[in-house]
Amino acid sequence: MRRMIRAAALLLALALPVTGWTQGFTSAQRAEIVEILRQALRQDPTILRDAIGGLEAAEQAARATAQRDAIGAQEAALFRDAADPVKGNPQGDVTLVEFFDARCGYCKQLHPTMEALIRRDPNLRVVMKDLPILGPNSVLASRALLAAQRQGGYGRLYDALMALRGEPTEPVLRQQAERAGLDWARLRRDMDDPAVAERIQGNMALAQSLGIEGTPAMVIGRTLVPGAVDLPTLERLVAEARAAR
Repeated sequence: MRRMIRAAALLLALALPVTGWTQGFTSAQRAEIVEILRQALRQDPTILRDAIGGLEAAEQAARATAQRDAIGAQEAALFRDAADPVKGNPQGDVTLVEFFDARCGYCKQLHPTMEALIRRDPNLRVVMKDLPILGPNSVLASRALLAAQRQGGYGRLYDALMALRGEPTEPVLRQQAERAGLDWARLRRDMDDPAVAERIQGNMALAQSLGIEGTPAMVIGRTLVPGAVDLPTLERLVAEARAAR
């Protein structure tokens, strides 16, 4: 019903002057216009389908424009924050920003695809943005990752957590950190550093400003990619971003 109402509204917008529904029309004229629209819909129901399609296309285009504007407004925080962990080529000519949660199953599914993308594109720079939205253990894992970065071990612990099938509880994090060659005592102290919490909060605020509602989410050029996608799609988007430079 809501879709039909919206479609009818679109039809009326097409049929009537931009000055509005009431201005310039008597009650009888308005009734006549409504009857004409009803008859048209009965005779050719595809009008409604086309109206819905047109409305949805317009809404999608408006969302894409808003997302591009938001990305442009947050360009420095997205692409040029020196504190962010980086994978791939730190001097790469195209930057892909990945928002992820260490407990997210879809992020884990995306991981081998991202690794393949990095191997196949030596000029790709990948910025990692921890976005722990799936509960306390997600926050714990993000704190451990950002603490590991201080020992140069972010990538090793990240790979371990992406392969992890259990919960990243503190004992599990210790086990994974030590397997990755990290100093657990130092890492545990750094996890409680307020600066680590501030970085996570900054990522949360940044994601909110971009309209990101889940993980994984990627920003490639001026395009926001919600959810895991396949390797050919990622390669196409990176190529488009490279061509647009």
